[in-house]
Amino acid sequence: MALETLTLRSVTARPVLLPLRRPVVSKVGRFDQWPMILIDLQTEEGVVGHSYLEPYLKQAMHYLVPAIEDLAAARIGQPIHPLDDFQRDHKSLNLVGYEGLAMIAVSGLDMAAWDARAKAANLPLAVLLGGALGAVPAYNSNGLWLTDVATLADEAAALVAEGGFTGLKLRLGRDRLADDLAAIAAVRAVVGAEVRLMVDFNQGLSLGDALVRCHALDHQGLAWLEEPIAYTNLAGYAQLARELETPVQLGENFYGPRALYQALAMGAGDLVMPDLMRIGGVTGWLRAAAIAGAAGIPMSTHLYPEFAAHLMRVTETAHWLEWQDWANDILAEPFALADGALVVPNRPGAGIAWDEAAVTRYRYDA
Repeated sequence: MALETLTLRSVTARPVLLPLRRPVVSKVGRFDQWPMILIDLQTEEGVVGHSYLEPYLKQAMHYLVPAIEDLAAARIGQPIHPLDDFQRDHKSLNLVGYEGLAMIAVSGLDMAAWDARAKAANLPLAVLLGGALGAVPAYNSNGLWLTDVATLADEAAALVAEGGFTGLKLRLGRDRLADDLAAIAAVRAVVGAEVRLMVDFNQGLSLGDALVRCHALDHQGLAWLEEPIAYTNLAGYAQLARELETPVQLGENFYGPRALYQALAMGAGDLVMPDLMRIGGVTGWLRAAAIAGAAGIPMSTHLYPEFAAHLMRVTETAHWLEWQDWANDILAEPFALADGALVVPNRPGAGIAWDEAAVTRYRYDA
């Protein structure tokens, strides 16, 4: 079967602000709404590629939308080849740097381009990349924030029930170690020892605090200790990884595959979890997955569960998919959950399309 040639016609980027069923409360702040940028890549052949970005701060959309549009404008009328396009866009950042909003814009376009290519082939993205459809083991990351410990038990039970989950994300880093221990105990009392607990500090500790706190938590049977300190302190992560028995998880702030390689070369973590908007979209993920696979390091996902589910199907050391339903309000047909896993649907591309009525309702004037 010959793949249809695709030519870029235009790109639109629409900011939306979505309500959260459970507010995000972490060391980086409280969020009652979640900003997203919906990207539509139009081709001359009529195929439309979709992707979205989650820039955390609604103010960031003021800067990201023009960046996406500027990068796309340089490609109009050109054939769409995601690997080549990523390389060209990446090189175009030499003078401004590879990190931050510029890389995020490149990643959004890359995901949309891969979605379009898979649709043109009438194949799900995972199949286009050489994999098969199936279920991807997931943990529920929809709650258990830094809220009142007394509320965590009921919330944990609800989170498990949302999809028969066998793993939950619990945020830690309260002012007192005793409160973190109480949070773990409250959740364990309801979900039992069989449900895996992935704990996340959201970079909220200093290295000194992390050494004390994480050692004290080392025998709590936790699946991992995620980002206890600032993501830039790789030497500190290497020390934690050497000293702790519980696996150290990092990687959502890797900007590009080389950042992942540098962290692994330093022994800065036992596990990695790249974020698609920072690692470089689908192209960046594939390159990062090759590095993690060669090193034998388990690789999980951060946000973007729909695209991430496809990519986990072609990742050698695929570990856990992080599940959130934050995009569901604007998706025409959200992915299904079954027995603690996200099921990759048999739909062309990444399998996402917009609920246009919801997009209009939640449109944000950026």
